[in-house]
Amino acid sequence: MDSVFQDIYEKYHQDLFRFLFYMIKNREETEDLVQEVYIRVMRYYDRFEGKSTEKTWLFSIAKNVAIDHFRKQKGWKERIYEKFDWELYQIKDDGALPEDEALRHEEIRYLYSCLDNCSTNQRLVLVMRYLNGFSIAETAEVLKWSESKVKTTQHRALKSLKTLMEIAQRKEALEDESI
Repeated sequence: MDSVFQDIYEKYHQDLFRFLFYMIKNREETEDLVQEVYIRVMRYYDRFEGKSTEKTWLFSIAKNVAIDHFRKQKGWKERIYEKFDWELYQIKDDGALPEDEALRHEEIRYLYSCLDNCSTNQRLVLVMRYLNGFSIAETAEVLKWSESKVKTTQHRALKSLKTLMEIAQRKEALEDESI
């Protein structure tokens, strides 16, 4: 069991931590929840039947731990929206010109602020697909959805995100003109 656990830890720890951090938004709470995930992995690994990959099984546990965490808090549905800290995720390109970097930073800021207005399901899909690199099949398995629902949710999330970003950019342009 120790070598299996070590293998899971080495393969997925960074992605697991990042996933829970984007959900929880607090480093200390995330560390506690990661430990809870690993406790459940050790406790229930003998029940793992191999019907899914270890990765999807692990992230299913992580999703459930995060949901349990929110349920323990007052107003957990509303707090899910507050728990994402999209501003911490930054893309760096050492070769970019300062103007390009400023433009990219602005676009990322729009993206993260607009993600706050997406539904919880849309956020889950976007985080899993684009930040954690899950396939559609893996995302469906973790969320216990059909692949069709993942694709539909992803499509709607991207469409909504694009619209929200366009609105935010127009609003900021109007504010800049009035100054």
